Amino acid sequence: MNTIVPINVDGHAGFYIRAKERMLALNAQARERLCLMDARLRTLTAEPEEGAATAEYAVVLVAATGFAALLVTILKSDAIKTLLTGIVKKALNVG
Repeated sequence: MNTIVPINVDGHAGFYIRAKERMLALNAQARERLCLMDARLRTLTAEPEEGAATAEYAVVLVAATGFAALLVTILKSDAIKTLLTGIVKKALNVG
């Protein structure tokens, strides 16, 4: 590639050459930052935050406690007590 490089009177490369060099430097810097950002994203997705598991256990615990309270309330009702007592008596009489 034979291109003519314009030289100013003071011996420095022309405006276009300096602009090209600056653009190449910025391009290299952008690629470096992009690689760092990619590495950071890969690290975050490979090792999820440990606090998420604790929060999931807490939500499950609250849901299980609420379900248990609902079952206790239902089983304390007279209709359910009568129904369960009848089922147990039938099971004991069969054997």
